[in-house]
Amino acid sequence: MYEIEETNSEIQTKTVTGAEELVVNMGPQHPSTHGVLRVILHLDGETVTDLDCDIGYLHRGTEKIGENITYSMFIPYTDRLDYIAAPSNNLAWVTAVEKFFDWEIPMRANYIRSMVGEFSRIASHLLWLATHALDIGAMTVFLWCFREREMVLDLFETAFGGRLTVNAFRLGGLEQDVPAKFLTLAQEFIDIFPSRIQDYETLLTNNRIWLQRTRGVGVISGEDAVDFGLSGPLLRASGVNYDLRRAKPYAAYPYLDFVVPTGENGDIYDRYIVRIEELRQSVKIIQQCLEQLPDGPVSCKTPRTIKPPEGEIYHSIENPKGEFGFYIVSDGTETPYRVRIRPPSFINLAALKKLCVGGLLADVVAVIGSIDIVLGECDR
Repeated sequence: MYEIEETNSEIQTKTVTGAEELVVNMGPQHPSTHGVLRVILHLDGETVTDLDCDIGYLHRGTEKIGENITYSMFIPYTDRLDYIAAPSNNLAWVTAVEKFFDWEIPMRANYIRSMVGEFSRIASHLLWLATHALDIGAMTVFLWCFREREMVLDLFETAFGGRLTVNAFRLGGLEQDVPAKFLTLAQEFIDIFPSRIQDYETLLTNNRIWLQRTRGVGVISGEDAVDFGLSGPLLRASGVNYDLRRAKPYAAYPYLDFVVPTGENGDIYDRYIVRIEELRQSVKIIQQCLEQLPDGPVSCKTPRTIKPPEGEIYHSIENPKGEFGFYIVSDGTETPYRVRIRPPSFINLAALKKLCVGGLLADVVAVIGSIDIVLGECDR
């Protein structure tokens, strides 16, 4: 075991019985850390012997902000958590607050919520695949994924006026119904998207370089994944079939038919395959939402001032990155007494050491990309 004195220097070495260990900073400026993440690597040559994550560079006090504004005013702040999948964050918050009440959310609103949630998953997975492939050296996939992602952002802009930090939902349903153009564009997108997914796979799935960089790298067993509290594709790639859309259905998911993809080996390659299959399942879910979308209102009657009864609740949804939940304590006023966020990126990032130690320095970048983190929700 090497003893390394902590220092602010970028690189340091220490010789112990003829062996030399390097301590190297990767980030927070490193582009492949997918945000302002600092990874402190201990290296024996090219082999990672130890690893520590240093986060907090993007901390904005979101939870405390939520305790000082009204329940409705906090909705736009959730956009900035996982800013790659803003509508999913909105959905987690509004469905959490709605658990305090016995409101009956209109079915049209529930179907639109599920549909927009799946478009959010597609947008998130496309950005993940684009940047993850670029990390490993595949430039074409980056360009193709952003081509389709722009189409999804056009859909968000058509329905809600925003593209990245989309403020999609309201307590009790939606602020207003989506325009007919949104439904037309949604159908056009899912008509062409399956062929685009096949294009991504043609470039990557059997590519020998991709296989060498991903198979057997960053492996975690299903048992260890559960022990770490992992969720989302990272958990399912290790063979654990757990998806909140199935385990604790919300919105319109109880009425929708889809498969939860799982892997076997828990490596980077399986995480890639799981997310690719999730893209296909999202297309299937959106098609069902369009076909089954009922007529009627998109919001139930809510009081002018939202004051939940005293008590506490925890509610979570299946965010593209995993279990995204809110714990809320109400004191009966129009502002929450306590707000705590359960972000999947923060929990999943805790497994980085387990995934990297014993592997090569070059694999650290690939492993970070396979976790699919966003520091907006890690730091909160």
